[in-house]
Amino acid sequence: MSSIPKIVTLGTAGGPRWWTPLTAESRFGISTAVVVGDRSYLVDVGLGAGRQFTRAGLEMDSLGGVFLTHLHSDHTTDLVNLALFGMFGFTRERTPVPIIGPGNRGMLPPVSPRATGPVEPVSPSLPTPGTADMFRLLMEAHATDLNDRVLDALRPSPLDLFRAQDIEIPEGIGYHPNDNMTPDMAPFTVFEDDRVRVDAILVEHPPIAPAFAYRFTTDEGSVAISGDTAKTANMARLAENVDLLLHEAISFEWVEELYGGSADSTGQASKDHHYKSHTSVAEAADIALEAGARRLAIHHLVPGHLPIEAWRRTAAHAAVDVLIPNDLDVIEFARTASSI
Repeated sequence: MSSIPKIVTLGTAGGPRWWTPLTAESRFGISTAVVVGDRSYLVDVGLGAGRQFTRAGLEMDSLGGVFLTHLHSDHTTDLVNLALFGMFGFTRERTPVPIIGPGNRGMLPPVSPRATGPVEPVSPSLPTPGTADMFRLLMEAHATDLNDRVLDALRPSPLDLFRAQDIEIPEGIGYHPNDNMTPDMAPFTVFEDDRVRVDAILVEHPPIAPAFAYRFTTDEGSVAISGDTAKTANMARLAENVDLLLHEAISFEWVEELYGGSADSTGQASKDHHYKSHTSVAEAADIALEAGARRLAIHHLVPGHLPIEAWRRTAAHAAVDVLIPNDLDVIEFARTASSI
C-alpha cells in the first residue's frame, strides 16, 4: 500500500440539481475521498458519492470518518445511502465511524429582501437541525427497512456503525449565524487519529451557517478543502503553506446568463445568493497565492455541465496554475509534489 497521501475526486459538480445533458462525462455530486495508506476519509457526500466510493476501489472497512462542510442537500444527499447500503460493506467489528459536521444553526436565516409576501419555513418545530439530528432523522425515516434488516437478518444498525456528531464552535470568537457567520479566527482541531489531524475553520456561505472548510494534515503532506464559500481570509488562514488546496469554483458568466435578465423574485434572489456565497476561479487562485499553497485544484464546479475546456479558458487567466480534475481523478498531496 502506497504511503503517498492522495485525494480521489469522487464527484466534482456542485448544485442541488441534475445537470443536463446527461452523458458519460457528466459529473457526479460533490464528494472527495482523502486516502492515507489503507484509510479513507470522506468530505461531503453529494449525489452518487456511495457508488463513486466503490468505483474508486475503496472499501467501507477503510472508512475512517465522514466530514460534512455544511448541510446543503448537494453535500449531504448520499449520506443516507452511505448508511443504508454501506452497512453491508463492513466485514469486521470496529469502532463506529464518526460523521462530523455543523451543529444546529440555532435560528432561521432572514428572509430575502426580494420576497413579495410571507414565506413559511419547513418543519417549524425543528427548522435547522444539525448533523447529529439530521442523521438520526434519516435513520428514523427508514426504520421500516432497518428493522427488517436488524430483527430478521440480524444486521447491525447504522446507529451502531456510525456516530454522528456536531462540531462545537470555539467560544469567544464573536460568531453569530446571521450577524457574524465568518469571524476572523484560527483553525481548530475537530478530529485526530493515528493517520490524520483534521482542522476546521468557518467560511462564508450565507445564508447557511455554520459552514466549514477542513484541512487534513498527515506525516507526508496536507490538503485543505474549502467547502462552499465566498472569498474569505479564513480560507487563506486554513490553507497556509498547504501542499494541495482543493477549492470550489463557479462561473459567474453562467450566473449572468441564467439570472441576469430575470425579473422575478426567485431569479433575482438566486443571483444574489451565488454572488455572496461562491468563488470565481480567479478568486480561488488569489486565495492559493495568499496562502502559499503548493498546488491548487478546483471542484464543486457550477454549472456541472460546463465543458472542461471552458473552465480551462477561465483558469488560463488566473494568478497561479489551476488543476481542473474530472470525477475519479487521483491527486497526490505529498510535500514532494511540484509547487504552483
